[in-house]
Amino acid sequence: MFVIIGIAVVFGGVIIGFLMAGGHLAVLLQVSEFVTIGGAAIGSILIASPLSLIKKILGVLPGIFGSHENSKQDYLDLLKVINDLFLEAQRDGLLAIEKHIEDPNQSSVLGRNKKFIGNKTAINFFCDTLKVMLSGGVPPHELEALIDLEIETYEAEYMPVVHTITRVSDAFPGLGIVAAVLGIIVTMGSINAGAEAVGHHVAAALVGTFLGILLSYGFFGPIAANVEHQIETEIRYLGTIKACVVAYAKGNPPIIAVEIARRTIFSDVRPSFSELEEYMRNKG
Repeated sequence: MFVIIGIAVVFGGVIIGFLMAGGHLAVLLQVSEFVTIGGAAIGSILIASPLSLIKKILGVLPGIFGSHENSKQDYLDLLKVINDLFLEAQRDGLLAIEKHIEDPNQSSVLGRNKKFIGNKTAINFFCDTLKVMLSGGVPPHELEALIDLEIETYEAEYMPVVHTITRVSDAFPGLGIVAAVLGIIVTMGSINAGAEAVGHHVAAALVGTFLGILLSYGFFGPIAANVEHQIETEIRYLGTIKACVVAYAKGNPPIIAVEIARRTIFSDVRPSFSELEEYMRNKG
């Protein structure tokens, strides 16, 4: 929602300011400039990026229009479902939860949290880690190192998406200059066509510079920041899961494990100790 509002504000601010200065919108509709800058940008991505990275870019971009924040309720639901699973393991033995982690979609415990189940990265991360615990013989410190390795791999896999979008953003002003120079070349070829024709060609050339700068700082730079925030949010979510699992692996009871995990949540969405305790009790 905020991305759509932001796009509207950027467009609105630029267009309204242009009109207030006495400009005419028709002057900005220079299709050739859009084709030059857009084509060069797409081509540069194809040159610089392997197919796997391009697929990741296309995969994460739709996410900027949705909400990728985790609310306090989301964290309460996460801690609740993990607590319930660990309580079952404590009561019936660790092997009792094998059926839940082998097919989480059919689990009577994990299935209660649809957002957790729907997050393939998080649910696979959680279930795969518990499978390692069930295999036995893995000390808690090695389990923690294994989890850290997976989180680092996730970050290393998706941060190039941010870097690629950022590089394209940085390139747009230069591509705008390329479009402007081409426009000036056209202008020089029409120098004998009269002042009106020359003025039209110069205006079209300047639109290229304007467009390159606007796309860079008004759109693609913020988009890169948004995607980076998506990745950081997911890493924070995985970090909370990690804290809970590691704490339980070290022999802490489930309620202490979820309390340790609660401390990893950022303060603006972190439930208080009392809120977590009450939620665990009332939702039991």
